[in-house]
Amino acid sequence: MNPRIAVLGCGYWGSNHIRTLKGLGALHAVADANRARAEGFASEQECLALDPDALFARDDIDAIVMALPPQFHADMAVRAVEAGKDVLVEKPIALTVADGERAVAAAKANSRVFMVGHVLRFHPAFEKLKELIDAGELGDVKYIHSHRLGLGKFHTENDALWDLAPHDLSMILAITGEPPLEVRGEGAALLDHLSDFAHVHMRFPSGIRSHLFASRLNPYRERRLTVVGTKAMAVLDDVEPWERKLAVYRHAVWQDSGHWAFTANDPTYVEVGAGMPLTRELEHFMECIRTRSEPRTGGQEAITVLRILTAGTVVHV
Repeated sequence: MNPRIAVLGCGYWGSNHIRTLKGLGALHAVADANRARAEGFASEQECLALDPDALFARDDIDAIVMALPPQFHADMAVRAVEAGKDVLVEKPIALTVADGERAVAAAKANSRVFMVGHVLRFHPAFEKLKELIDAGELGDVKYIHSHRLGLGKFHTENDALWDLAPHDLSMILAITGEPPLEVRGEGAALLDHLSDFAHVHMRFPSGIRSHLFASRLNPYRERRLTVVGTKAMAVLDDVEPWERKLAVYRHAVWQDSGHWAFTANDPTYVEVGAGMPLTRELEHFMECIRTRSEPRTGGQEAITVLRILTAGTVVHV
């Protein structure tokens, strides 16, 4: 039996959750501060339209997906888990580490599932990339870099780092399996007081180095994660079509008579089954609700992401 799930927040990303949950047979209700917006989705998707405050006391709701402005996530998540609801909270789960820790602690104290919307962890190409890394196909991972660039979206509370980087940080943390020892950030606010691009450099206990570049003022779209290993390099390029999303480069570098030499080989494209990451994420959430298991993207990872975002927030106006 599917859990009965409500979506709190009917904006752009909340609407995607609504339609996807409807397709999975799990949408029970929608709620939004704008009652007319909620009623519009309820009519379209044939579910209940509720006021936000009414969600928490209802016995016919098992879980809540929260797609709110991030400043509201922590308080609403605490209310939900204390009312016995499992939650999936969109990224970022809070704007401070303390608020994130408060929400995660409340979920644990109330034995509730707490999942975070790091949706790219459920991308079939990333799952395949992780399989290759775990199988040793790239050798020892030495360096990871991620570029997430484009034009917009512009938010009143979120800068480019907090809006764009959580997905990439989640993927980097999944690969390293450890939080960084050192985080350095640099950004710039060009339009107002919020940074429009950001660089974050990280050093991990295992020796892995990583950087990410996020920008919302870029003339072209780039969604690329590169992993450099001792045996091969891999690139996940989400702008490419499915048959070219994941490439492995088996370049060779060696020393010959005291000089460095290398061979550059053409990429091998790894077969990746097409699939919608959001659908796979919500299927995972539903399975965690049914089995009471820890989500792949749980609260502790989200707190680590918040710590990195906080440490990497350096804005030069």
